[in-house]
Amino acid sequence: MFKKVLIANRGEIAVRIARTLREMAIPSVAVFSDIDRDGLHLRMADEAYAFGGNNNFLDYLNITKIVKIAKEANADAIHPGYGFLSENAEFAKACSNAGIVFIGPSAEHINIMGSKTHARTRMKQAGLNLVPGSDVESDEALIKTAENIGYPVMIKAASGGGGKGMRLVQHKRDLASELVRARSEAKRSFGDDRVYLEKAILQAKHIEIQVLGDAHGNAIHLFERDCSIQRRHQKVIEESLSPYNDLHPEVIERMRSAARSAVQDLGYLGAGTLEFLLDPNENDFFFLEMNTRLQVEHPVTELITGVDLVKQQLKVAAHEALELTQDQLTATGHAIECRIYAEDPESNFMPSPGKLELLTFPSGPGVRLDAGYYQGSSVPDCYDPMIAKLSCWAATRSEAIARMKRALYETQITGIRHNLSFLRKTMDHPEFVEGKYTTAFIPNHLTELNNAAHDPNEESTLAAAAAYRQWQLDPGKEAQKLQAVPISPWRRAMNHGNL
Repeated sequence: MFKKVLIANRGEIAVRIARTLREMAIPSVAVFSDIDRDGLHLRMADEAYAFGGNNNFLDYLNITKIVKIAKEANADAIHPGYGFLSENAEFAKACSNAGIVFIGPSAEHINIMGSKTHARTRMKQAGLNLVPGSDVESDEALIKTAENIGYPVMIKAASGGGGKGMRLVQHKRDLASELVRARSEAKRSFGDDRVYLEKAILQAKHIEIQVLGDAHGNAIHLFERDCSIQRRHQKVIEESLSPYNDLHPEVIERMRSAARSAVQDLGYLGAGTLEFLLDPNENDFFFLEMNTRLQVEHPVTELITGVDLVKQQLKVAAHEALELTQDQLTATGHAIECRIYAEDPESNFMPSPGKLELLTFPSGPGVRLDAGYYQGSSVPDCYDPMIAKLSCWAATRSEAIARMKRALYETQITGIRHNLSFLRKTMDHPEFVEGKYTTAFIPNHLTELNNAAHDPNEESTLAAAAAYRQWQLDPGKEAQKLQAVPISPWRRAMNHGNL
């Protein structure tokens, strides 16, 4: 096993990786940009190295600097997390050339499957249905492809994921300008401005299959995740198993088998996820892409299987065999994850950076919290605005929803705009409760999900924050004032105004 691992990332995923390393008694090394000097991941790691300078976002894309720090720290492996360089074949190659293990697939497999267009070609050869689309081409060729397959179309970055470099284009007149925007965002996020096109399927389920492969020819799937609740082409709520599995288990099983067969045929090493669009009307699915890394939403898989995916990544990267066979894997209960963002759902989900004046997270049975910030820290404007991932497990889906609702009402944030009310309303929406939602859920119900005027939890949180601030300014005066209040703002905030 490895003697020391550098985590080439930041935020909640760096914290999450550091936790598993601590459990495995492997020293961890954090890296940080200037704006992350007070980052939570630095507190969790055993060592921390500054990039130096003020490049911030670009620091985490600097292959030369990251490899150099790993050598200085005597780290013999690097975990890339997700985003940034996690699906960059040049980074995997640079690690190998430096005698450092890249905790992920080989550069060859990243090129084949991490590149969305290469993956489409490979999966077509494997017999999977593809969404009609193109290879990486010039803007002129892509415009012609769009005319052939028909609008609406989806522009996608050839490298990376997480909704970066993606644009839905409804009309021909908008394609040229959206291509420019998509290429620019892809370049900033992944250092690669190549894009391709797919026909946009607007009423579909987005289902993904978690897979693991080792260096001994073994491969398993760890069931599916339903990721259909999305805004701006980025996931907001995920769950496992998919509610669709209750209606058509044979379709989901075909998807699972196809994913496992694909990675076994490739001789793939590490964790990966194959993503599919499922047409509920036709009960058929289309391969979208493969993410050759750990997914943001991996906690729901860990909750239903009991498998630590980061631990498995480390073990297979060290050429150990998978501990479980497919027959030994079982899915127990149901898990839901909500991504808590510093954003304003009422303003097209625009990021809302700033200081987290009040930050209270839930706990209790079946509740998992993966956070990258703490009370008093600030969400910067140069990174993804996710504050935390809140995951809940229970024996049944209805119980998991009830638990998530409880956990969301225990969560308190002030100082910035956030999506807590939006998430709470989604948990109550009949379409979500029935499990019949598609990728069109948020666009179809945006107005009602944003109707936060009568959310007493929001109002009581603000009242609690105001009372706390007043107490800070004049503790004695505020104490006298609160004596006349029969129900304290704090109690109202934590009990949703029901006392």
